[in-house]
Amino acid sequence: MDSTAALALPDLWDRLVGTQTDPDLWVVIATAVAALAVVVPHRLWRVSRNAITIAHEGGHGLVALLTGRQLTGIRLHSDTSGLTLSRGKPHGLGMILTAAAGYPAPPLLGLGGAALLGAGRITLLLWAATALLLAMLVMIRNAYGALTVVLTGGAFLLVSWLAGPQVQAAFAYAVVWFLLLGGVRPAFELQTKRSHGGAGDSDADQLSRLTHVPAGLWLFLFHAVSLCALLGGGRWLLGL
Repeated sequence: MDSTAALALPDLWDRLVGTQTDPDLWVVIATAVAALAVVVPHRLWRVSRNAITIAHEGGHGLVALLTGRQLTGIRLHSDTSGLTLSRGKPHGLGMILTAAAGYPAPPLLGLGGAALLGAGRITLLLWAATALLLAMLVMIRNAYGALTVVLTGGAFLLVSWLAGPQVQAAFAYAVVWFLLLGGVRPAFELQTKRSHGGAGDSDADQLSRLTHVPAGLWLFLFHAVSLCALLGGGRWLLGL
């Protein structure tokens, strides 16, 4: 038993940090089209946006921890909204960075994923995403949020362990394309709501109150990050 474990651990490590063969270009393009198909139609977006909310609230939570705030919980709701609660000073750099982290989180995660895929690290991407979801699950404070994270993490786990290399590659590329493309839409939705007098307590408005910088400039920053991430990540995924 000990010798089997000793042999298995190096193989597992090699599998994790090793490189995998890039899929054919048609697979990369097909996964981009599939991701676009669940981002653009409103009915599908109402469901798929839950995954973007996970990344959004996870961004708030991670930056809260990195800036020394005490993360007390994350809630995900069926209307695809979310709430991340942390304790600390209600002002200052830590609070500003925490509030600013939500909208950039999905496209930046997509950009990081594209970098891994561009380097052939498909397995590492899948396992890292699973680990992040498991870590986030600990901080979820409502049943719907827990169910959403468990189902998402379960999908990554099943593909990581049971699927063949081609399926893993297609799944990984589809996920990264979805983060890049889906990361663009929320900022436009926020802009539309604000133009109609809604979303008065949005991240951009909270940042405006914290920094005395107009909310429109923060919204411009969200647009810039998401669009630049899409351009940069798309180039990596397409091998340009």
